[in-house]
Amino acid sequence: MGFFDFVKSVGKKLVGASEAQAAPAPVLTQEVASHGFDTSKLQIGTSGNNVQLSGQVKSQEEAERIILALGNTVGVAQVDTSQLIVAAETPAAKFYTVKKGDTLWKIAETHYGKGADYPKIVAANNPPIVNPDLIQPGWVLRIP
Repeated sequence: MGFFDFVKSVGKKLVGASEAQAAPAPVLTQEVASHGFDTSKLQIGTSGNNVQLSGQVKSQEEAERIILALGNTVGVAQVDTSQLIVAAETPAAKFYTVKKGDTLWKIAETHYGKGADYPKIVAANNPPIVNPDLIQPGWVLRIP
C-alpha cells in the first residue's frame, strides 16, 4: 500500500503519546482493537512519529480504517503499510485532510457533487468521526 501522512499534533491522545512520539505499540494495538478490528494477524511497531503496520487484513476498507485509527492519534506523523497484506484487494478510497472551515456537507459536495451524501463519509470514518457535527482540522478522512 505505501506511506500515509498525518498531522501529529491532531487526534486522539493515547497513553504514552506526545507530539514528539507516537504511543507505544501495545497501546496502538489496543486502540485498533477497541474499534472492533481483529488484531490477531497484525503487527504494529513504532519509531518516533512513525508507525509500521504489517501482517494481514481482510479487505482494503479494513486496512484504510485501521490506518485512520492509527494516524488520527496524537504523535503519529506517518503510517507505513508497505509490509501489510490485504486478502481481498479492491480499489483504494481517496483520503482528504480536513481544513479549517470545512464541514462534512462541504466535503461531500466537493467529492460527490451532493452535500446530502455526507453520511457516506461518516460511515467510512469511525474512527475518527464519532459526532458528525464535530470534525477537526488536520484529521485525515477516507472518502469511499
